[in-house]
Amino acid sequence: MSLIKEFKTFAMRGNVIDMAVGIIIGAAFGKIIASLVSDVIMPPIGLLVGGIDFTSIVITMKDAVMDPVSGEVVSAAVVMKVGTFIQTFVDFIIIAFAIFLMIKGINKLDKKKEEPATPPPPPPPPSKEEELLREIRDLLKK
Repeated sequence: MSLIKEFKTFAMRGNVIDMAVGIIIGAAFGKIIASLVSDVIMPPIGLLVGGIDFTSIVITMKDAVMDPVSGEVVSAAVVMKVGTFIQTFVDFIIIAFAIFLMIKGINKLDKKKEEPATPPPPPPPPSKEEELLREIRDLLKK
């Protein structure tokens, strides 16, 4: 089989196409969640904690060194961006919760599909032949 035919067979498999669709939808969903977090959820949280912008929280370990003559930065400051970490962590928690709710909803829909609308009919009563065979079996056991 030629390389092109093999690639076509591989690329046209259902699970490869499903995976591609999942990745594209996942990227779009990621943008929606990022907007939800940064534009809708974080402003009230920032307001609750006194208007603090988490990304501006830094711990300066070493100040920047400036050239006294030219005023240019000789060596940059060394900072730990704790606020950016907090923001990323909060984003992760919210995204994980949103995905959890989405999966929970999908699972509920699947369970409703699986449940039969009517209960299964009871099994038919045994025929006379089956009853006779059971009696013979019970007699042979004795």
